[in-house]
Amino acid sequence: MEKMSRVTTALSSSAITGRTMFCHLDAPANAISVCRDATQVVVAGRNIFKIYALEEEQFVEKLNLRVGRKPSLNFSCADVMWHQMEENLLATAATNGAVVTWNLGKPSRNKQDQLFTEHKRTVNKVCFHPTEAHMLLSGSQDGFMKCFDLRKKESVSTFSGQSESVRDVQFSMKDYFTFAASFENGNVQLWDIRRPDRYERMFTAHTGPVFCCDWHPDDRGWLATGGRDKMVKVWDMTTNRAKEIFCVQTIASVARVKWRPERKFHLATCSMMVDHNIYVWDIRRPFIPFATFEEHKDVTTGIVWRHQHDPHFLLSGSKDSTLYQHMFKDATRPVDKANPEGLCFGLFGDLAFAAKESLISSDVNRKPYPGGDRRYPIFFFKKPDLTEQFAHVSSALSVFETDLDSNRMDWFVKTAQLYLLSGKPFGELCDHNAKVAQDLKRPQVSTTWTMLRIMFSDPANQATPAANHNHGKLGGLPLMNSFTIKEIGSVMGTESRLERKGESRQDNVHLEAGNSHISNNNEENEETEGSEGQAEYMFGDAELDDDDLYSMEHDNQTEEQEYTLPREAFQLRHEIMDNPSAPEHLQQDKSDSPHVSGNEAEVTCLTPIESFSLISISQPLFSPHLAASFFCPIVREMLSYYAEQGDVQMAVSVLIVLGDRIRKEIDELTQEHWYTSYIDLLQRFELWNVSNEVIKLSTCSAITCLNQTSTTLHINCSNCKRPMSNKGWICDRCHQCASICAVCHHVVKGMFVWCQGCSHGGHLEHIMNWLKSNAHCPAGCGHLCEYT
Repeated sequence: MEKMSRVTTALSSSAITGRTMFCHLDAPANAISVCRDATQVVVAGRNIFKIYALEEEQFVEKLNLRVGRKPSLNFSCADVMWHQMEENLLATAATNGAVVTWNLGKPSRNKQDQLFTEHKRTVNKVCFHPTEAHMLLSGSQDGFMKCFDLRKKESVSTFSGQSESVRDVQFSMKDYFTFAASFENGNVQLWDIRRPDRYERMFTAHTGPVFCCDWHPDDRGWLATGGRDKMVKVWDMTTNRAKEIFCVQTIASVARVKWRPERKFHLATCSMMVDHNIYVWDIRRPFIPFATFEEHKDVTTGIVWRHQHDPHFLLSGSKDSTLYQHMFKDATRPVDKANPEGLCFGLFGDLAFAAKESLISSDVNRKPYPGGDRRYPIFFFKKPDLTEQFAHVSSALSVFETDLDSNRMDWFVKTAQLYLLSGKPFGELCDHNAKVAQDLKRPQVSTTWTMLRIMFSDPANQATPAANHNHGKLGGLPLMNSFTIKEIGSVMGTESRLERKGESRQDNVHLEAGNSHISNNNEENEETEGSEGQAEYMFGDAELDDDDLYSMEHDNQTEEQEYTLPREAFQLRHEIMDNPSAPEHLQQDKSDSPHVSGNEAEVTCLTPIESFSLISISQPLFSPHLAASFFCPIVREMLSYYAEQGDVQMAVSVLIVLGDRIRKEIDELTQEHWYTSYIDLLQRFELWNVSNEVIKLSTCSAITCLNQTSTTLHINCSNCKRPMSNKGWICDRCHQCASICAVCHHVVKGMFVWCQGCSHGGHLEHIMNWLKSNAHCPAGCGHLCEYT
């Protein structure tokens, strides 16, 4: 590895020199510990137990403590500690529940000294007393802590934490008899080693398991704890109750925490999972790490400062089977990468913009305050070493406010209150919401609702004004869908039939050139009369049009005439026009025609404009309406557009109204994001009922459960003050009614009001009536009650 830099630290008569370096291990490390003179480090794990010498340029393996052909589980270590008073004494916590001490002064290969097997489960932590050479403390997964005197073969004290697992134990650096223990239930306990029967103090430090703790080396009362809740907290233990004085928020569960020597406000942490880096925090600035070491490729399992008076070297072991020595000057400084610019919109449209002062400051000649800018804590300027203080990163904040009228959100509130999302047919919901948007001068939203109604409404239920218009002009002509084709034949007379095959047939039809077929200018055929029979209709090569009615006119002929089949049955039609005009020779009264009687002319004479569509009414050849699924991609893009523009109200409202028509087209996560944003806005405007309705109509499981977990009701007995069960109104402990009205002496099962002074109360109506004429408590206690 390339040499990066060197540093020398003077510690009494010795000097520590070195650089950032690493070595590969035979197996992943679980824990590391350094000897008192900072020249050797021991690495322990399930399959490794070795001692390395810390030389100036590299790590050198000195001793392998795993000896024997078949190493026992006593060598499988979960933790290791090197005694700071006795340089040849080590202690390990084994995964099989054993506590083992090792004497490096033994001449034999096997350095194992004593073996304690009193714990029933894995031992998580061992700790030597900082000043007592023969005192060892252990904490196990079985929930017990044991104190061992190394001159005896059994433990001298057993401490029960009343918890399922002890995660860490640490002797106080300044108080001889005190040690701290952290537990998986989130509690931290302080014990006096002379009193194993009960802890001195207990408090809840984290919302999950507390994995580690560490006493401050200089300040007697400071205790740092780290847990699964991704927080590092510093507690002041000198007060009557443990007081949280600092809190650092990390990005992963905290597995190890170690105070930095000679730096009162610095501590190092590493994570149990996800995050492989080691962070050094200044607890006064908890939102960004002071320094970061990023060398490890897997989870860091152990960290220790090389010397208790040297802040420049940090040792670490990892699951990536490497052992590192980090030099503090080589650490990454996250603050150097901090972005001093920021942009944010407020709820009412205000814009906040932060940028470097040098970029937006108008007073470029402003002189700094003597001794530095006093807006920052004065401790930043006490030390001349710039590497031991945060960089002066500062930004100036500018806020741009919108006009009073433009930032009003009345439309949002009124829309939320007036929109209908359920309870009526789909078309009515769309029409109502479109009208609401139109009244609030939001034409685009109104048009969107109208288009949704057109796209997704059932065609059978829609009104068709054009068809109704044609119906009105037919007079007495019956609708085609009200009778059968056979009935049409009997009404209109017997018609001749032409075989589409090659057969010749005798018909009683006389076809004339002017009215026996469809003319070129789209004129209407006249009806003919003939023999009785079922009617058949023949259509030419031209495409049928909804505005044309094809019928054939019959003539009563007394003589049968031989019919000659023409070369072309129908002449070619001209190009169909949208609104064709009636031919000139049909403008005259149709009753003049010798082939139509007067009564028939009144009924059947129709111009092309007034013609009634047989095809559109009886049996349509195709559906003029597109399937609803055809519009789904368009609607999905429309919803995404509204959401990106910030109008999640429209996106959620359409999502609820359309329901299953569109819900499957949008992924669940996106829907949940829209619902959450809209509900948050509704609650900001205190629209609780609308928010409740949206939650109720939502189909996202993550949203519907909000109504089920948001309210918790706790009931305590008014006599013994103990929590009551939900089975009834009588306390299980004191067997008294929980809420007795002081006026009527009955159980209050509804709203109960009470005096804050004497705790007597009752039904709201009874108490109000009592206080109208009395000032004292109705229970007779003599207290002057005031209900407001």
